[in-house]
Amino acid sequence: MITDINPRPDGHAWSVAVAVARFNARVTDLMWDGCQATLEAGGVEHITRVAVPGAFELPLVCRWLAESDRFDAIIALGAVVRGQTAHFDFISAECTRGLGQVALDSRIPVAFGVLTPENADQALERADPARKNKGREVAQAALDMMALGDAIRRGPA
Repeated sequence: MITDINPRPDGHAWSVAVAVARFNARVTDLMWDGCQATLEAGGVEHITRVAVPGAFELPLVCRWLAESDRFDAIIALGAVVRGQTAHFDFISAECTRGLGQVALDSRIPVAFGVLTPENADQALERADPARKNKGREVAQAALDMMALGDAIRRGPA
């Protein structure tokens, strides 16, 4: 016997926090636009936007959000653009590791929406809702994870 768990998201009862880095705001504001539109289209009625200084601070803020027990999922939006120093490597690696740890520790979906492009043009292309729309993609991942978690907790029908 095979049980297939592949639910469709219906966000009406869900509460989602979106932590948005202020650093590289031109990029993260575009990502927020795509993210917000997707969450609203998915039926999420309770969206909390939290301004965060930068990508390095996202993991701690997401931990605080998870510990509040107010949210079904958390979305982290940021942009770390490669420069001429190793700073990019340290920030992007620690942000990635920290956000993954928050998800594992809290058992709440933490959707990773932190861009790591080579330059500003790539960042804008990926963030723009009219082009690659990574804000939409990460919001959809959060919706899918909430639906999947609900379906797994309910068990087979």
